[in-house]
Amino acid sequence: MYNILKIAARNLQRYKRRTLLTSLLITLGVVSVLLFISVSGSFKAMMIGQITDSMLGHLQIHRKGYIASMDSLPLNRNLQGKQIAVAKKLLENTDTVEAYSMRIKFGAMFSNYSETTNVRLNAVTPEREMQTVPMLTKRIIKGKKEGLLNKGEILVPELVAKGMKIKLGDTIVLVATNKDGSVNGQPFVVRGVLEGISGPGGRDSYIHIDDARTLLRIEGKEISEIAVRLKNMDSTPVVIDAMKQELSTLKNAKGKPVFEVHGWEKLSPFSKIADMIDLMTLFIKIMLVAIVLVSIMNVMVMAVYERINEIGTIAAIGTTPGKIMALFLTEGLLLGVLGTLIGVGISLIAIFILNLAEISFDFGRQQGLILSPSIAPEDIIMVMAMVIAIAVLGSLQPAWKAAKMDPITALRHV
Repeated sequence: MYNILKIAARNLQRYKRRTLLTSLLITLGVVSVLLFISVSGSFKAMMIGQITDSMLGHLQIHRKGYIASMDSLPLNRNLQGKQIAVAKKLLENTDTVEAYSMRIKFGAMFSNYSETTNVRLNAVTPEREMQTVPMLTKRIIKGKKEGLLNKGEILVPELVAKGMKIKLGDTIVLVATNKDGSVNGQPFVVRGVLEGISGPGGRDSYIHIDDARTLLRIEGKEISEIAVRLKNMDSTPVVIDAMKQELSTLKNAKGKPVFEVHGWEKLSPFSKIADMIDLMTLFIKIMLVAIVLVSIMNVMVMAVYERINEIGTIAAIGTTPGKIMALFLTEGLLLGVLGTLIGVGISLIAIFILNLAEISFDFGRQQGLILSPSIAPEDIIMVMAMVIAIAVLGSLQPAWKAAKMDPITALRHV
C-alpha cells in the first residue's frame, strides 16, 4: 500500500498543472462552503438570540391545548395553582435552567379616550421577565428602561403608539373580559414605547402581573405560560424531552397530560427563516459535491487516456488489475486531501480576518450588531470527509476503466 501511495504522489507531481487546477477547484468549493456555514450560522444565531432574548425565551410551558388556540389568548386554558407548583418545582430543580418568568396573556381593548383598538397583553413580573428575556429592555425605544415597569404602567407597541398618537405619560384605559364573561376597565400610564417587530408579537403590550389579576378579577394563582431561559441554548431539545417526561406524570380527568412544552421554533414564524438558512446551506453543500465530482472525474479520465501506454506496460509486467485500480483511486484520494487541507486553511484564515474586521449590520432597531462568524470542528470534519469521499468516488469509474484495460491493446496505443 505504501508503494502505491508513493507512486500515486509521484504521478501527481509529474502533472503539476493538472494537479494544481484540480486542487484549486476543490479548494474553492471547500472555502465557499465553510465561509457560508460560518457567516450564515453567525447570522442565524444572532437572529435567534434577538427573538429568544427579547420576547420568547428558549422554551415555554403551557397547559395542554393552549398553543392550538393561542391566537385567541384563551383564559380558560390557564395553568392553575397545583399545576403551577409542579412546574415551578421542576424548573427550580433543573440545573440547566437559568431563569423563568410566569406570564398572563390576554386580549383587551385599548383606548386613549378618543380612539379604541385591540391589543395583546403580556402581564409579567418585571424582575423575572428581565432575567428570562434580558434584551426586552433594548426594545424600549422611548421611555425609561430601568426596572421595565411598575404597577399601573404600560409599555405600548410602536404600531399602536404611532397610530393613536400616544405619548409618554399619557393615561389610557384597558378594557378586558375575564373568563366568566364579565367586563372590567382600568387606567394605565404609558411608561414606554416598544420597538415594532414582525409577527403577532408586533401588537404586544406589557403590564405588571398584579394589574392583570385586578383587571381580570383573578383571585387565585393563575398564569397563561412560563417562559424559560436555559444556561445553554443548544441543550433546548434535550431539556424539552426531559421536562416532558417529568411533567407527563400529572394527568387530567381524562388521563391525558396536563402540560405541553415547546421550544422557541414552535412558537415563532422566524423559525422558518432559520429553516431557509439551513436549506441554503444544504444546497451549497450539494454544489460543493458537484464541483468536486466533476473536477475529479475530469482529471482522472484525462489521466487514464493520456497514460494508456503506461497502464499497458505496468499490466504487462504483472501488475494486477486490483493494484492498477488502487493506484488511480489513491491519486483521486490525494487530490481530495490536498484540496481539502488547503481549503480548510484558507477558510480558517478568512474567518479570523472577518472577526478582526468586526462587520456590523442592523436588525430592526438594533444597530451596530457585530457579525461573529465561527465554524464548529464537527462542520469542518464533515466537509472534509464529504469532499474526500466524493474525490474517491469520482475516481472510481476511471480507475475501473484503467484496471480492465487489455495490456496488448494498451501497448499498441499511439
